[in-house]
Formats: sequence, C-alpha cells, structure tokens
Amino acid sequence: MAPPLPSSSMAPPRLIHSGTGLLDTCSQIPPPPPAVAAKMSGPTTDTPAAIQICRIMRPDDANVAGNVHGGTILKMIEEAGAIISTRHCNSQNGERCVAALARVERTDFLSPMCIGEVAHVSAEITYTSKHSVEVQVHVMSENILTGTKKLTNKATLWYVPLSLKNVDKVLEVPPIVYLRQEQEEEGRKRYEAQKLERMETKWRNGDIVQPVLNPEPNTVSYSQSSLIHLVGPSDCTLHGFVHGGVTMKLMDEVAGIVAARHCKTNIVTASVDAINFHDKIRKGCVITISGRMTFTSNKSMEIEVLVDADPVVDNSQKRYRAASAFFTYVSLNQEGKPMPVPQLVPETEDEKKRFEEGKGRYLQMKAKRQGHTEPQP
Repeated sequence: MAPPLPSSSMAPPRLIHSGTGLLDTCSQIPPPPPAVAAKMSGPTTDTPAAIQICRIMRPDDANVAGNVHGGTILKMIEEAGAIISTRHCNSQNGERCVAALARVERTDFLSPMCIGEVAHVSAEITYTSKHSVEVQVHVMSENILTGTKKLTNKATLWYVPLSLKNVDKVLEVPPIVYLRQEQEEEGRKRYEAQKLERMETKWRNGDIVQPVLNPEPNTVSYSQSSLIHLVGPSDCTLHGFVHGGVTMKLMDEVAGIVAARHCKTNIVTASVDAINFHDKIRKGCVITISGRMTFTSNKSMEIEVLVDADPVVDNSQKRYRAASAFFTYVSLNQEGKPMPVPQLVPETEDEKKRFEEGKGRYLQMKAKRQGHTEPQP
C-alpha cells in the first residue's frame, strides 16, 4: 500500500531506485528548484513526482550477442508505470487500490541496449480520466565506462485502479492539475483513440494458432511457436493477478523464437504495436503464449503474439484471450547492422489475409516515420 503524499504545500520528492531487478529499495533525491519545476510540461506538483528505476544490464537479460531482450526493457517500463500510477490512485483518502495495466501504446526500440550498460527508466503521469491513468515512460541507456547516454525507448501505458477488496471493481482516479488547458484536451484525445482501438481488437479473440506437421521452410507454420507457463506467486501482484510486465516479457520471448526460427540469425526487437490486455490473469492459471509470423518486409518481420489463459483450478470459467500484440523484429549481421530476411510464404487464405494486413500496417508506419529525426533500428 502506498504511503500518503506530503502536504500540497510542499513538493513531494523525486524518487530514484537502484537494484538488481526487484523493486525493493528506494532513496530520495531533492526536488527540482521552483524555477525549473515551473517550466515542466507535465502535471504540476499536486500529482506524484516522476520516478526513475535504474538497473545494470546483466548476461541473463540479453541474447547470445549481448543485446538486451526487448521483454526485459518492457518489464522495467511496466514496473515504473505500476509504481507511479498505484501511488497516485491511493493519494487521496478512500478505498485502497492497485493499478493494473490495461494497454501499452506502440513502442519503438530506438537504440539497442547491451550487457554492462545501465538502464534509466523514468515515468510520469500525463493524463487521468475517471477510471484510467496515462503514464509516459522514457528509457535511457548509459555506458558507465564512457558516460555516453542514448534514448532507447518511449512508451505510453494505461492503467486502471482495482479495489483491494474486490479486484473486479474499478475505482475512480483522483484528477491531476495541468499547467495548460491544452494538455488535458490532448490527453482526452489520446484516451478516446486508445479506447476505440481496444474495442477493435476484440474481434480477433477467437483466433488461435494451430500446429502443423512437417511444415516447409519460410512458411508461417515453420516458425510458429508456443510457450506454456503455469502462473505462480512470483509472477503475480500481492493481490493474485499477473504483472503486466511478466506477460510482456513472455510475449517478447515467444516472438523472438519465431523470428530466430525464420531467419536463423541474431535478431532484436525493433518495435511493438499496441499491447492490449483484454482480461486479468490470475494465480494458478495455465497460460499459452503463441506466436506466428504475419508479414516480412525486406529487413523486418512482424509476429503476432496471442496470450490465452486457462483457469484450471476454476471449472466455472472457460479458456479466454488475455492479451495480444504485434512485435516487429530485425535480423542483424555480425557488425550489428540490419540485413535482409527470408521472405514469408503464406499458404492458406487466412495467412494471405494476415500478410496483407501486416503489409498495410508496415506501409502506414513507414509513412509516419518519414521525416523522423530519431535513430531507427
């Protein structure tokens, strides 16, 4: 349970975390000077201060080439978002709650992170609706030998506060104060857009990945993969449902296996389309994370990942779709440069349809990136 915030007459301290993977300790650093705080573009100090998680990347965080798994970074992003949103939702007197991840907007991996570098994950609340919180997160990598820092990720996450007494009950979110009216209007537009997109994903909830015997190389069936995982206490919050970051890490792992099977080279996560969490996954469920190739361009691969939960200890509930997303991977040569990938060979009518849909998403994103100044994978 989050501690009460300081009096509104005094700005709450900014927080910085250091650890080896678990959010177990925090130390405080002084708040920014008033002159600096007044220039901040986000909410005023009536909202919880921004937080930062710092952790050095270790060998078990990365692949054989030393590149940190995208799932590891996504998990850290979600941890930071969960902390700041849960604190905010408990900042006023009322029923205690925990913030649960509902959606992650498209996330680009702008620069690879390597073993030995320090990840700095900063999170800030940028909008609240009646029942949801928008958190924006930035990830920087730091080479502690040279002092070089690079922006690796920017992400937007949406959380909903669930009552501790009944995790199926969504509570109201305390409002935040904006420096400019335009910030609230822009946030409302983002909220309405993501709400509509979440509804549009539900039509795919009955789609499943079927195994195929003796598939041909470069086909969808050849590289498709599944992972079955029993949800244990270490995967869950104190209230019995899975951390969103744990789910995203498993999704990235499966997507990486699909990409590696397809091109048989070193691969890295380039981007993740919006991840929608359709329903909570409770402790004791058996989850199946399935991935299949949907589209290939010259140097990238799109993999659809579906997460299904089977509440084996509860006969009253059937298997259900818990989360879904599209991951994009690139293949790297020995110098770490993107290289061509084998072209996908769709066989069935459904595979051809998914291929065309993937092509549409690829062309749409390519058009958006024209004129983009940030480095791309």
